[in-house]
Amino acid sequence: MRLYLGIPVVLLALLIAASAIAAITHGWVLPTNRKPVPRPRLYGWGQLVIGIALCCQAVFGLMTDDLDARQWGTLTGSVLMVTGIIVIAVSQRTAGHRQGGSAP
Repeated sequence: MRLYLGIPVVLLALLIAASAIAAITHGWVLPTNRKPVPRPRLYGWGQLVIGIALCCQAVFGLMTDDLDARQWGTLTGSVLMVTGIIVIAVSQRTAGHRQGGSAP
């Protein structure tokens, strides 16, 4: 068990999750991210998934001695991390509005 790595990662995951809860419930985003985020609630869901992924990787990667559980747990955490990044990327896209006529 490597607590010197696990504790900071779990604390970081909790900070990300707290920011995610604020974005989901109140639409509040950190001041550095306010301009590029037109959909803060979706951004919050992405942050929450990333926080869960960090916890999953910390628990399974650092604190489990079983090799099979460690591999599947870190793989699950990695898939969740990529999913959270994709959700955050989608939340930062603006909806395109078509101008003009109809389709041919």
